[in-house]
Amino acid sequence: MKKTYLFLLLLPGLLFLTVFMVVPILLTIGSTFFENGQPSLGGYMHFFKDPYFLKILLTTLRVSLVTTFLCILLGFPVAYYISRQGPRRKGLLLALAIFPPLTSSVVRSFSWMIILGKKGPLNNALIALGLIKEPLDILYTPTAMMIGLIHLFLPLIIITLVGVMENIDPDLIKAAESLGAGRFTAFRKVIVPLSVPGLIIGSILVFVGSLTAYTTPALLGGKRRVISTFLYQNAITLNDWYLASVIATIMMVITFVIIALMNKLANKLNPKG
Repeated sequence: MKKTYLFLLLLPGLLFLTVFMVVPILLTIGSTFFENGQPSLGGYMHFFKDPYFLKILLTTLRVSLVTTFLCILLGFPVAYYISRQGPRRKGLLLALAIFPPLTSSVVRSFSWMIILGKKGPLNNALIALGLIKEPLDILYTPTAMMIGLIHLFLPLIIITLVGVMENIDPDLIKAAESLGAGRFTAFRKVIVPLSVPGLIIGSILVFVGSLTAYTTPALLGGKRRVISTFLYQNAITLNDWYLASVIATIMMVITFVIIALMNKLANKLNPKG
């Protein structure tokens, strides 16, 4: 009786997700295997044979992977520092960490356009310090996209890591140090392995977000295409919904493959779960 009651509570949400998410996704994927009413894989063959399409795909993967790696590199020490603070200070630092996602992505992107421009504060500062003689071409490059995406998704990995790290007993570090381990060795051997679940979840969120982000790459990348802007161009500008469906399916497959690889890596890094 209790299980039936719980299922009935779950049923409206399941029906909503099935009708408005699962069914459209299946229809989108299914449409890519038919061309002019005939079974065909022509869309995928055309995509993977075209050097321009492959360049867009490789650029997207490079931007997403580098963004994820840099978010881990920047977010891990920040998350550890926040997790070791008292409740009041921790709350303040977390509020500051999640502030960027509360700002519109359009506003953030335009801010970075000003900062990274040839006459922006960054180039002006570098020239004033004598580090460069000519303004750097940062805006409308993959580097600009990465900077914007790191600003956008770094809070996600900080929050997920803090949630895991604050549950790690500080006495474990003291025990490791009492057995002869240095501070860095104790951190590497104790904190890092125990943080793997949060690290994997945060990495997946950052990678998938970077892979599918549209506004930030569109504004900071200029004419540089990534797969999300390429999908939008084919669907809205060129009205080629067939190719857009192929691109969407490829994005979904990449997402599931990366999630599977990260879960496999997590099992190797932390076999005891």
